[in-house]
Amino acid sequence: MKISVITICLNCREHIGQALASVQEQDYPDLEQIVVDGGSTDGTLEIVREFAAKTVGLRWVSGLDTGISNAMNKGLNLATGDIVGFLHADDYYPDKDIVSSVVERFAESSGTVWVTGGLLEVDSNNKVIRALPVRRFSRRRLLRNNIIYHPATFVRRVNLASAGGFDESLRYAMDYDLWLRLSTYSNPVLLNKELACFRVHDGSISSANRLDALKEEYLVRKRRIKGPVGSFFHALYQRYRLFVEKNRDICQ
Repeated sequence: MKISVITICLNCREHIGQALASVQEQDYPDLEQIVVDGGSTDGTLEIVREFAAKTVGLRWVSGLDTGISNAMNKGLNLATGDIVGFLHADDYYPDKDIVSSVVERFAESSGTVWVTGGLLEVDSNNKVIRALPVRRFSRRRLLRNNIIYHPATFVRRVNLASAGGFDESLRYAMDYDLWLRLSTYSNPVLLNKELACFRVHDGSISSANRLDALKEEYLVRKRRIKGPVGSFFHALYQRYRLFVEKNRDICQ
């Protein structure tokens, strides 16, 4: 079973080396890494070239794209693995057995579409801020919140293709939109293990634009809400979430 790990980047010189190294250090042999660069000018590509020169399983492309979704779809088009994971340039795998642990779960059943686990939030110095365990899943819970951690999720490539990949009209909630589509095939298999380290810093798009991300997430959710009652309660809940988020900054 071959695994593809896709890393997209744009001017990520500070952290991309750790992301690449954490993939190359995995103890699973049938592994490829694909780097999709958006035209970095800060030395990121030099680091990628250094890794590619000494790593058979690393391929990379560089050029302008129209956003994160477009870049991830480029990576999907290049991937040849049976299973695909996404690890952004400022994130990394915490242990060498992450991929092999995921493969074990897929191997338990040929019908497994996707596997997801927990997450470690870390700061710029790799200090753990908090551990987020894998969340109990139901589609109903997913319709309330994005309870799936992107870098801790792996999906069969054939199902990613069937689902249509990432919606390139979305800027923030493209992963949430994909999870909702995948959940129509099956629930994810849960792995009780922190599968990735997610770096929290001001340069992160999701961290710097929290309110815009919440608004787009709601628009994605509205596509799948049926009936006036459901729409009313989801709208009410969205107002509450925005209120909490706005006041979080005031209280800090």
